Amino acid sequence: MYPALSVLQALTASANASAVTCLWVGGEGGMEADLVQRAGLPFDAIPAAGVHGVGLRALPGNLLRLARGVAAARRILRRFQPDVLLFTGGYVAVPMAAALRLAGRSPLPKTLLYVPDIEPGWALKVLAQLADHIAITVEDSRRFLPRRIPTTVSGYPVRSDLKPWPRRQALETLGLQEDGTPILLVNGGSKGARSINRAALANLPQLLSEMQVIHISGKLDWPEVEAARAGLAAPTVENSQRYHPYPYLHDEIGAAFSVADLVVSRAGASTLGEYPLFGLPAVLVPYPHAWRYQRVNADYLARRGAAEVLENAELPEKLLPLIQALIRDGSRRQAMRQAMRSQFVPQAAAALAGLLESLAGKGR
Repeated sequence: MYPALSVLQALTASANASAVTCLWVGGEGGMEADLVQRAGLPFDAIPAAGVHGVGLRALPGNLLRLARGVAAARRILRRFQPDVLLFTGGYVAVPMAAALRLAGRSPLPKTLLYVPDIEPGWALKVLAQLADHIAITVEDSRRFLPRRIPTTVSGYPVRSDLKPWPRRQALETLGLQEDGTPILLVNGGSKGARSINRAALANLPQLLSEMQVIHISGKLDWPEVEAARAGLAAPTVENSQRYHPYPYLHDEIGAAFSVADLVVSRAGASTLGEYPLFGLPAVLVPYPHAWRYQRVNADYLARRGAAEVLENAELPEKLLPLIQALIRDGSRRQAMRQAMRSQFVPQAAAALAGLLESLAGKGR
């Protein structure tokens, strides 16, 4: 979602901004609508569901939702009449792509597919066969995609408002101590990463004895985190002031990235763009119950010395000693920081915006 917002920011900031009219099409029932509307963009929702890897019991209902999504997408295309479509991932894009092929409009609007993860999932592999142009985050993605489609290595588009903060301002904003105590960021994202959250909470006393902890839990696990914070509130609990939990950070996430000495998180596509922007060393825990794209992302950064990979099942036993080893080894973290920063590609959003403008001109 954030890559698309980044591209739209770059597109509307260009010289032809007055000529840009956009519509965001997303799935029903998610938090996507709130974030998109918060950015001031018009939003339409369509039914969508995955069909790859789902159980036989769920498959008929998902196919029905997919068919309803195609019908809704056709209505949107007739009403909005786009010149170009940007697809950035997820099964919600499949009904829109299918509706485009059924539109009966000539000429068809052009399509740009951006692949944020290194290895695309099933939905993006299907969309890649239908795209007019493909953009990828890193060169390694090219081997997963059809050679006949023009492909550009754009880098990961980071939104324009995500920037490094001055250290003192970031520390003050997040209520952190400026005394040289290392800072750990546990990043569960917007929805949360339950196994990471619980492993962090289980080791809070040991962590807080050595470091300050910024904990972004996600909204689903926030009640557990609040209970843990309440348990630290007793005057007898040492270093309780070092714990800084949040259900989510919007504008202040740049402050957390700027001051953290180490981050623990899943290995979604944002790790390929946001962590490199800040040169943030990482312990990556690939989500084990989905397609292997997080594993591929994590291994890519680990091979380059920018991250350590920890299996989800190993969190209870290995998370604490791994964090302690990295926090205590400043030279190792500095090498990881430099390796992570070397992965950043500036102007990725502008490159994708340029591709959209070019394709839109051809579409007309």
